[in-house]
Amino acid sequence: MLENVFVQFGTIIGLAAVVGALAQWLRQPLIVAFIAVGILLGPSALGWVTHSSEIELFARLGIALLLFVVGLKLDLHIIRSVGPVALVSGLGQVIFTSVIGYLIGLALGMEHVTALYVAVALTFSSTIIIVKLLSDKREVDSLHGRIAVGFLIVQDIVVVLVMIALTAFGSQSSTDLNMLQEALFILLKGVLMLGSVALLMRYILPALLHRLAHSAELLMLFAIAWAVLGAAAGDALGFSKEVGAFLAGISIASTPYREMVAARLVSLRDFLLLFFFIELGASLELGTLGAQLGAAGLFSVFVLIGNPLIVMAIMGYMGYRKRTGFLAGLAVAQISEFSLILAALGLSLGHLGQETVGLITLVGLITISLSTYMILYSHPLYDRLAPYLGIFERKVAYRESGQTAGDTEEASILLFGLGRFGATVAANLRGHGYRILAVDFDPEVVRLHTREGYAARYGDAEDPEFLATLPLDRVRWVISTIRDRSINRMLLSGLRQQGYHGRIALSTAHRHDAQMYAQDDIDLVLVPYADAAREAAERILAADAQPGERST
Repeated sequence: MLENVFVQFGTIIGLAAVVGALAQWLRQPLIVAFIAVGILLGPSALGWVTHSSEIELFARLGIALLLFVVGLKLDLHIIRSVGPVALVSGLGQVIFTSVIGYLIGLALGMEHVTALYVAVALTFSSTIIIVKLLSDKREVDSLHGRIAVGFLIVQDIVVVLVMIALTAFGSQSSTDLNMLQEALFILLKGVLMLGSVALLMRYILPALLHRLAHSAELLMLFAIAWAVLGAAAGDALGFSKEVGAFLAGISIASTPYREMVAARLVSLRDFLLLFFFIELGASLELGTLGAQLGAAGLFSVFVLIGNPLIVMAIMGYMGYRKRTGFLAGLAVAQISEFSLILAALGLSLGHLGQETVGLITLVGLITISLSTYMILYSHPLYDRLAPYLGIFERKVAYRESGQTAGDTEEASILLFGLGRFGATVAANLRGHGYRILAVDFDPEVVRLHTREGYAARYGDAEDPEFLATLPLDRVRWVISTIRDRSINRMLLSGLRQQGYHGRIALSTAHRHDAQMYAQDDIDLVLVPYADAAREAAERILAADAQPGERST
């Protein structure tokens, strides 16, 4: 064991950086790497790190900041923007997973309390990991991305409520007070805490933050202090540090400084959470984990396959296409850092043993590792499984049909992508009298254009089933303003599968891709920045040739 605390921390951070780099190369979340480092340095392997008050303090600060940032970034508008599907699928998945997981736990011989903890731990998915993966794939603003983020927010709210219930009732003794008195006392404390937060939000925090914002460093110092003080208040009132930090985050979520505070706290949060995962990994015994492999495998299969199927069934019943349900359902194919925090809470309350914490951690390692690849390769995976998923789609997926406005029958140009470049191209073509049917995977963008009377449809350029619903036999041009090579390749393949013989224009940000598209007999390759620079240079040269005239 390393006796010197400074050397111990240096070893932890250095090894975490090395293993984290390896995890990044393998395209794995850092959570997996950090737990692996904890196991490696813990008593079960090298024995260099044991439980210490310093590591525990950093771990608790990391959890407090995690909940603080969750409260700070809690955006109920996302839930409202995708309608009831986020609430219904989020709560439905939590209920079904809890019930089925509980029954599996009982079948494995677990006690009722242990089975309940494991079942509830299986219901939560990692918002941090999913948002990162969707952002890397540029799918956060897609319909399935919005729905996934929406029901992940619902899960975050549920896990906070579960923590409140556990810490409020779990440690109370019924010998002195009856259950009714306990419930009333807890309700009174909850009302007092919420009332205090509401008063601070209304009368004190906005003006205080406005003054502090003159110094970015002072604002960040206050945010950290506020998170820790909120956690301390929650602990003092019996609602746990996590709940107090969560409410502290909500208290400043309505201020204009929330994005800046959240962005700057993320790095500190991730650094401190490193010590929670290290502590968790170091507390595990490899012998215990070996005995849990069978149960962990069964629960992992349920999470990896059962959770997405539950979401697909709910979304299919609500009228969404099987593709949307499948891609959104992959977001729940793993358990989250909250599952591990819940297990640690159960251990501290005496409800769970170390072997159960090890089981939940092992399920987390398996599901997080495998689901990462499932999400990264979600589209090829869907293409293979699509023929077997028809049961999860109604004959008319009415939630995704009818999202068209304007005259699509007379459209001569089909345009994919309504971002800044795409919207400008569409506007200029309309100005020259062309009729355009525009397609975008962001339902908010489609809604905006349809309100303005333009023909626009929600859809994904990579979806061959969607391409089959478009009037490809009537349009003269298919234009993609999307600069992602893989998406354009999928679009080109889908167009050829549908027998499209018109002209095609694709966009790219790289000259190498332009050369590759030229070899594919693409009629026109658009390079937005290069094209704009060329036009700007030509206008400058034209203006220079006529020095007495102004050009706009």
